[in-house]
Amino acid sequence: MDAPLWTDEHAPERSELPQPAVREHIERVAAEPMNLVVFGPRGVGKTAAVRALARETHTDPDNDFVVINVADFFGRTKKEIRNDERFEGFLEGRSSLSKRDMISHVLKEQASYQPVSGDFRTILLDNAEAIREDFQQALRRVMEKHYEATQFVIATRQPSKLIPPIESRCFPIPMRAPTHAETVEVLEGIVTREGIEYDTDGLEYVAGYGDGNLRKAILGAQTAAEEEGAVTMEAAYEALGGIGLREELESILAAADGGAFEDARGDLDDLLYDEGYDGGEVLEALLGAARSRYSAKTLARVHELAGEVEFEMADGTSDRVHLGRLLAELGR
Repeated sequence: MDAPLWTDEHAPERSELPQPAVREHIERVAAEPMNLVVFGPRGVGKTAAVRALARETHTDPDNDFVVINVADFFGRTKKEIRNDERFEGFLEGRSSLSKRDMISHVLKEQASYQPVSGDFRTILLDNAEAIREDFQQALRRVMEKHYEATQFVIATRQPSKLIPPIESRCFPIPMRAPTHAETVEVLEGIVTREGIEYDTDGLEYVAGYGDGNLRKAILGAQTAAEEEGAVTMEAAYEALGGIGLREELESILAAADGGAFEDARGDLDDLLYDEGYDGGEVLEALLGAARSRYSAKTLARVHELAGEVEFEMADGTSDRVHLGRLLAELGR
């Protein structure tokens, strides 16, 4: 989508979060700041809830709220991390650092900054499934040192991967998938604010398309609005009924085969983070695209790699990292 994403344009305030228990938790920690672990399935609104908390607790959230996507570190090479404009200022002249030490250094520097307004800053470690244990030990030390002026929030689908010293320093906020009715209510509010024509059947269809993934449902409604001009049943079916990953994965495989790995991984990120697809869905569609693209020998290797990736994702580690490794192997 070229237009601003509705997930950003209509980021919810605390009162607009669809899960009542989460609204209560956010209200509590807004009054009494503490470190948090926010956990739940993909696309249920974990990041949105933390952003709502930041807007409520910081006078200047643009400066006092920092988001670090863990996959930006663990899914990249040292050179890619150093060249990222968000991190290069912290890492200038430190090319000899290991990747773990680079990450720890960025985190320490961010945590040491004084708040622009108020008494503390908030650092969100997003998509934290990829945090290795050695980095968690470094994170624990940073949390201990900067606890007075920095609130740490860890958003993850796999809280069981956190080491006990991290868990003990964080208040847990579980986030369930929104119900079908809650998703419909969110969608109705968004299309009303957008001034988009809709009907109940259209909203019901899009909510079913999301299947508990609120981000996917919102972006599905935006797709229907942009392609068909409405979110009616007919428009939603026309826009979403034939949507699949096959064509997009064919393009990603072509980029990987041609050596354009960064383009391939960027498109993969769009599927996982912007469009809200599960890693398993992407892997299944990738195999479908591969069957019509490769010879028997190459296809056998793809299936071998896919088996490894499926096992690793089931173990709770980052879908992005392992799917990216598969693409890199194909590029070679």
